[in-house]
Amino acid sequence: MIFWALEVESNKTRTKDKMKETYIPYGAYWCSPFTKWQGSLAHLHALEFAAHVSKKALADRNIAADVFDYGVLGMSVPQKGCFYGLPWVTAMLGAPQAGGPTISQACATSARVMASASQEINSGAAECVLTITADRISNGPHIYYPNPLGPGGTGETEDWVMSNFSRDPYAKCDMTQTAENCAEKWKVSTEEQHEVVLRRYQQYEDAICKDKGESFQQRYMSLPFEVPDQRYRKTIKTLDGDEGVTTTTEAGLAKLKPVKENGTVTYGSQTHPADGCAGMVITTKAKAAELATNADISIQILAYGQSRVDMAYMPSAPVPAAKRALELANISINDVSAIKSHNPFAVNDIIFAREFNIDVMQMNNYGCSLIWGHPQGPTGMRAIIELIEELSLKGGGYGLFHGCAAGDTAMAVVIKVD
Repeated sequence: MIFWALEVESNKTRTKDKMKETYIPYGAYWCSPFTKWQGSLAHLHALEFAAHVSKKALADRNIAADVFDYGVLGMSVPQKGCFYGLPWVTAMLGAPQAGGPTISQACATSARVMASASQEINSGAAECVLTITADRISNGPHIYYPNPLGPGGTGETEDWVMSNFSRDPYAKCDMTQTAENCAEKWKVSTEEQHEVVLRRYQQYEDAICKDKGESFQQRYMSLPFEVPDQRYRKTIKTLDGDEGVTTTTEAGLAKLKPVKENGTVTYGSQTHPADGCAGMVITTKAKAAELATNADISIQILAYGQSRVDMAYMPSAPVPAAKRALELANISINDVSAIKSHNPFAVNDIIFAREFNIDVMQMNNYGCSLIWGHPQGPTGMRAIIELIEELSLKGGGYGLFHGCAAGDTAMAVVIKVD
């Protein structure tokens, strides 16, 4: 298995020391509901929608937009005008003083956005960073690439979403095949995958339960959520939560056949495309205490890790990424109190649990992308937000997020909540 680390060997000590300066103010994060593609958010421009949601979230948390001296935007599906990226988004939400990059790293976009923000703070170039992640998988662009050497001067076309879902230009296969490759190597059956899916659905059901007056999602998500019209002049619909989550039962899963002939992965054991956005403030320890909705809770970012594995084995990539992040944080998997993953396939979690010798059924409490969907850019950020809230309910501890991404890559993040 091939593995490239986030930091070179000579930087290990420096990274461990300086990453301790990076914090997330408790409560200074937010997320829209995730909706099925061609669903309730399909008519909204992803960046305009992210600015709309973030502006309201900052106001609700009494965070002034002029506090930010830098920003990072993450997206993976182009939108009209996205050439202007982060500066356009911050201007729309009332923080025109904040500039910064736009980052795209498929499903690892959120973790990479956070890493970029942390590095800017660690270098002393910024004090308070606004990170925003957004994607609309619905209505992805249909692109024409000119080619003057083509037959008769004709060009080439690409459906940004569908073409890339269907074929990795390097591995020459679709993403489901990477899951099948891993299922074969690790001897993972359809039945084992379905057992994990059923557990993940039950965990999500626990999260939306309102026995205590509010759901778990209401700890960070504004619900009921008002869906605006395309011009943001009126509300056209109200959502009580995520849209597109499929009711899952043991009997229902048992009826599903593998997507590929002689395969193991069914439509029930993989995630679905979605639309949505998320945001988070990353800053110094002192500024985090000032901006937090509860200054008694401290959220420290300890380490990031990235990896790339053998071609067409994408679901296994989080294993070395997580090992690297844990190493840089100077802890072991046994020190971790909660684990969240971006799991486009149930195979991801099964492999990870086996490699780390942990109980797969104890990961991903309160939900995961396997169930609530996969809008790519913001997927990981929502998972990390839920990781923070789970740790706060537990009374603190170390948390680990990991997730794979296109190109057989992955990223991992280690946090500590006190």
